[in-house]
Amino acid sequence: MAKGVKRVMGLAIMVAAGFWLYERLPAQYNPFTPLSIDDPPTLVTTYKLRQMANHPQACLALLEQAKARGQLNFRSSADAKGNCPLTNVVRVQDFGSVGLSSSFLASCPLALSTTMFVHQRAVPLAQIEVGSKLTRINHLGSFACRNIYHREDARRSEHATADALDVSGFRFANQQQISVLKEWKGSGKGREYLHAVFKNGCPFFGNALGPEYNAAHASHFHLGMRGYGLCR
Repeated sequence: MAKGVKRVMGLAIMVAAGFWLYERLPAQYNPFTPLSIDDPPTLVTTYKLRQMANHPQACLALLEQAKARGQLNFRSSADAKGNCPLTNVVRVQDFGSVGLSSSFLASCPLALSTTMFVHQRAVPLAQIEVGSKLTRINHLGSFACRNIYHREDARRSEHATADALDVSGFRFANQQQISVLKEWKGSGKGREYLHAVFKNGCPFFGNALGPEYNAAHASHFHLGMRGYGLCR
């Protein structure tokens, strides 16, 4: 009987301790709390972002929240059939005060991850590294119905599901423009910003491939949703 009582008491203590931790654990470290667009990038945040692909309504609700806060402008896009079918995609028009060289088609998880990356990392790093406000992101596109590197025997690219964006440069309020192609290997503030924003942006995506990955990425950052943290 005494052993049984001890077991019950031990279990009760464990439950109480677990509840205490659950109540006080920051959201970015708590796998049981809903994802917030303000959550900093941790392994738990990354896991939650990956789960958004399985919960389109929850993902869309977060996009609407970002829109209400002036962090994102987007519109829903119709599903598409064919060789590269698309479901639950949106067209990102801008990131509030941060414009785009053109709108782009994105899966909901890509739109969400990119919004978090822009406002949590790209915007504040602009003031730190460049000393000016980030006003526009230049890109080479997102959706393209093709295989990786256009090879016939390769698997479908992330671009075929609108799960990747290729960022080619940035523009700032002081009229400075920074090009990945021209300044990744350069010197000065441009190079510092590019390296800082790439490194700090990696955790928001399943994979982030830059100029040091291979020659095919010399001109841009490939920000994709597959995987769990590849950053090269």
